[in-house]
Amino acid sequence: MQDPQRLLVLALLDYVDRKNASASQLCDLIGLEQNRLKQHDLLGLTAKQTDDLWVNAAQLTHDPLFGLHFGESMQLTALGVVGGLIQTSRTIGEALTQAAAFASLITDMVGMTSRRTSDRIIVDFQPNEARRELAPAAFRHQMDMFMAFTIREIDGLVLRRVSPSQVTYPADPAYQAEYERVLRGPIRQSVGDCNYQLVLDGSYWDEPIITANYDMQRLWLKQATERTQAIRDAKTMSVRIRQQLLATAYLGIPSLDDVAANLNVSSRSLQRKLQEEGVTYQQLADSIRKSLAIHYLDTRKYSIKEIAYLLGYNELSAFTRAFKRWTGASPIHYRP
Repeated sequence: MQDPQRLLVLALLDYVDRKNASASQLCDLIGLEQNRLKQHDLLGLTAKQTDDLWVNAAQLTHDPLFGLHFGESMQLTALGVVGGLIQTSRTIGEALTQAAAFASLITDMVGMTSRRTSDRIIVDFQPNEARRELAPAAFRHQMDMFMAFTIREIDGLVLRRVSPSQVTYPADPAYQAEYERVLRGPIRQSVGDCNYQLVLDGSYWDEPIITANYDMQRLWLKQATERTQAIRDAKTMSVRIRQQLLATAYLGIPSLDDVAANLNVSSRSLQRKLQEEGVTYQQLADSIRKSLAIHYLDTRKYSIKEIAYLLGYNELSAFTRAFKRWTGASPIHYRP
């Protein structure tokens, strides 16, 4: 059984690298020898090391919303056995139930429960009060991560964009707009015991889980891993963005504004930096979409309409035009 803590730390360190900060420096700051990450026994970070990991990651990346942005970009494989159980569930309801049951394998900061009413799914995130009082900053980053990750991963399980009907969270007013962007809904400030909660449409509970996106996740994560050293050596904006797109391609291609916000830079700054490197965001995104489209067509497992939807096209005609621009042939004529 893989150690969920190790997998989560590896994912966090990779994300720190993508934010153009030093994962090695982060390990030094918390007293973690990096060769321990390659071993097969339990990682066994102390509570203080875990807390320091989150706080120092936010400081090194100059991102006060590090946990929120990490959760937005994290992959299901980072949760190891928990991710596998979620992926092999039959429905969203089963996946949420599995995630709630095994959340304690990932962190002792946050618990999670989910339930269904007549027309709603209610996901409650329950703080470990003792740990929250001792390490409020680390707690906030982990709570942000779990809430953002829950919403984004449901997108990877179904063929619908998931937006909560209600988000309850004690968000800092200074960052309200960014919380609403990532959590996809207006934030209702916490009242009483209801501190952290997502409310979803009840119809999601019985929604069957698809596997197409997770087939792609394995493919793209393999490619992203193979390029990790080049990424760390190059540190160019275009390479960093390409890695981010590769790692999350199974969830679709985000907008330039979303990528900029996740990297904690302005959209204009991101465009200017890419222009200096001789590439546009559209070119980077299209290169990923082209590779995804060709892979899906080659597998012959999905209809062209399904492939268009998986790539984020609402209209089949738009996907067809884009594919002809990339390859010179329509999808139906390209398919072997």
